[in-house]
Amino acid sequence: MAESAGITSFLETVDVESGERRILAQFDYLIEAPNWTSDGKTFIYNSKGRIYCFDIASGESKEIYSSFAIHCNNDHVLSPDNSELAVSHHTKEDGQSRIYIFPLDGGDPVLVTPMGPSYLHGWSPDGHTLAYCAERKGQYDIYTIPAIGGEEVQLTDTPGLDDGPEYSPDGKYIWFNSVRTGLMQVWRMKADGSEQTQMTFDESNSWFPHVSPDGQAVAYITYQKGDVEPGDHPANKHVEIRLMSSVGGKYRTLVQLFGGQGTINVNSWSPDSKQLAFVSYRLDK
Repeated sequence: MAESAGITSFLETVDVESGERRILAQFDYLIEAPNWTSDGKTFIYNSKGRIYCFDIASGESKEIYSSFAIHCNNDHVLSPDNSELAVSHHTKEDGQSRIYIFPLDGGDPVLVTPMGPSYLHGWSPDGHTLAYCAERKGQYDIYTIPAIGGEEVQLTDTPGLDDGPEYSPDGKYIWFNSVRTGLMQVWRMKADGSEQTQMTFDESNSWFPHVSPDGQAVAYITYQKGDVEPGDHPANKHVEIRLMSSVGGKYRTLVQLFGGQGTINVNSWSPDSKQLAFVSYRLDK
C-alpha cells in the first residue's frame, strides 16, 4: 500500500469466537500489518517505511531503530523467540526489496537475500529458515533461505504468482496463496515444497493465510471476484477476513471491512489463538 495522505488507519482486534471488534488506536496516516508479540503486550507495525512498536497497555507507539533500513514494507516477521525482526527493505541502490534481520530492540540490519526483489513472509519455528516470495527470471515463486544467509531454495515453479508463504506452528507445512488455478486461492505444501495442495475453492480471491499458534485455524483475507485482478491485492477495497480449519473445509467470515493491502499481511494472531489484530481504513476527503 503506497503512502497516502487523507487516510485514517484503525488498529483493531477481533475475538475469533464472538466476532467482537475493538479499536485500540487510530492514526491520521497510514499504518500497516500488526504482528502480535509472544508476550501479548505489543504490536509491531510499519508506517512510512519505518518499523514501530505499539504498547497495548499504554496505547503508545515508538520507532524501532533500524539504521539505514527505513524503506520497509509490510512484510515484517518476528523470530520465534521474539529477539529479532526480519524485514523487507527497499534498498537504496536499486529500490528492490531485500530481506534484512536486526534486533527487535533495535540495531543494525544484516542482509539475508542478496538478490531482489525478495518479499519476506515466514520464519520457521526452529528459527533456522526464512520463507519468501521472489521474482527470478520474470516469475514470482516461493523460496526459502537460511536465516543466517546462504543459498536460496526454490519451492514452487508454476506460471503466475505464488505468494505469502508462512510456516505452520509445527514447522511441517508452508501455507501460501497461488493464482495457478485461475483465482487467487489458499494452498498448503510440505516444508520441502512437496505435496502442494489447494485448500480453498470459493469464487473469490484469497490471500495471506496465517495459521493460529495452536495450529487449529487459518485466517486469510479475501477480495470479491471481479473487484480485483486475481494477482493483485490493492488497498481501499471492501474485503473480508475469513477463518477455516487448518485441515481444510468450509470457511466462515470473521470481519467485513474497508482495507486490503496493509490489513493482515503478516501473522497477527494473539499468542492464545483467541484474537486477531488487523488494520482497517477510512478515506478522508
